Amino acid sequence: MPLTEHRVRKQQFHGRLGIFHHRTLRHKLKKRFPAAFNTRWTRRHWVHASLFATLGALIATIIPGFSAQLEPQTRLHATLPLSLPPLTVRAPTAAQPGHQWEVVQIQPGQTLGALFAAMGVSSQVMHQILEQPGNREPLSRLRPGAELAFALGEDGQLHGFRFDRSPTERVELTLAGGKIHQKVLERATTTRIAVASAEIEHSLYAAGRKAGLSPASIAVMTDEIFKYDIDFKDVQRGDRFSAVIEETWREGERIGGGRILAASFTTGGKTYTGVRFEHEGKVGYYTPDGRPLKKSFIRMPIPYARLSSKFGARHHPVLGKMRMHKGVDYAASTGTPIMAAGDARVQFVGQQRGYGNVVILDHGKGHTTLYAHMSRFGKIRQGQHVSQGTVIGYVGSTGLATGPHLHYEFRVNGQHRNPLSVTMPPPEPLKGAALAAFRQQTAPTLARIESMEQLLYASAPKAEADKAAGKRG
Repeated sequence: MPLTEHRVRKQQFHGRLGIFHHRTLRHKLKKRFPAAFNTRWTRRHWVHASLFATLGALIATIIPGFSAQLEPQTRLHATLPLSLPPLTVRAPTAAQPGHQWEVVQIQPGQTLGALFAAMGVSSQVMHQILEQPGNREPLSRLRPGAELAFALGEDGQLHGFRFDRSPTERVELTLAGGKIHQKVLERATTTRIAVASAEIEHSLYAAGRKAGLSPASIAVMTDEIFKYDIDFKDVQRGDRFSAVIEETWREGERIGGGRILAASFTTGGKTYTGVRFEHEGKVGYYTPDGRPLKKSFIRMPIPYARLSSKFGARHHPVLGKMRMHKGVDYAASTGTPIMAAGDARVQFVGQQRGYGNVVILDHGKGHTTLYAHMSRFGKIRQGQHVSQGTVIGYVGSTGLATGPHLHYEFRVNGQHRNPLSVTMPPPEPLKGAALAAFRQQTAPTLARIESMEQLLYASAPKAEADKAAGKRG
């Protein structure tokens, strides 16, 4: 049979089936609702039909959406293959297999013997450890907080001992058969550059410690870098400082501070800056333009002394008559150290009439200084070169003196000058290749300290100006 004739007959069959279905449905409805098919529909019938049709449409719209909200949403999950490294189990470190290290800290007031006794280790074993080369000194100077490690066996016997000899060395001892085997392990350290800055509230020391500076670093600022320009007894609240320092780190822990590479100090509205530089084998601090901060002379060669007699004519306390006093006197207790006022060659060491024990230093370019009435001399000899600050003798009362004091004279080309008011010769600045090397080496350090100053304090003048303007308004 052709395909077209088959399609025609199929369509005729579905048409007859639809007519039959329609007649059957109409017959059933008419039988169930005779009033709806046997009578003419009134307006009331049409209103009811419209109402039911509207309700049906609403239900058909709402129900599917509501049911969709109640159904949980399907979540997408993806599983990716991940290759993991093989599991490695590390055995705990010990002096020998089966021995665990027990780390203890030195407590304030605790002795090494008491600590060993608390760990159940005999004093005989402790002395054997101390007798090992290089161990006695570091172990006898342990400070509170220092860590010691003991490896004890199940029998309570000491099989291993460990301590840090220095920030970079760890000593590990193994005890076996009554013998001690010692091994020194190098601990790697790194150096980092940090910038510390603070504003003084109560004292320079407290501000420095709060900023992370060590007491030694604070002393370098006060006694070396700025000692010639700043009287730290006059430092006030609101003064500030910044310092570029080297820090030593080990295994992620800061274990100490190192050299100060640069520092600035602002007091009395003026900022002083010093940068570290090594020249001709000597390390010193210089201004940013290459001039040494260290002056050629210090005016007071004896620390913490009282000026007891000034330069000029006076009534001599021993001779009892008017006489020119060609120096200044500093009263101090016997034995107080006396320092060289500047770099010099020792010209004379010995006794001179009324001066008693005296030292004369030649500083070059016609400048000499004299120190008299010493109780004894320092470890110096004639012709020796000494640096500024070297102890050349000690306060006494030898010669014509009524009490212990230092008589100090300053001479220029043989002429006496008042040490308190004479214009000191300026230090020689860096020149030529030395100045070029200084600029190249110190430029990064100066950039660090300048950026810190700008970051922390650049807005301070503006804030003060705004505050003043607010008061005027």
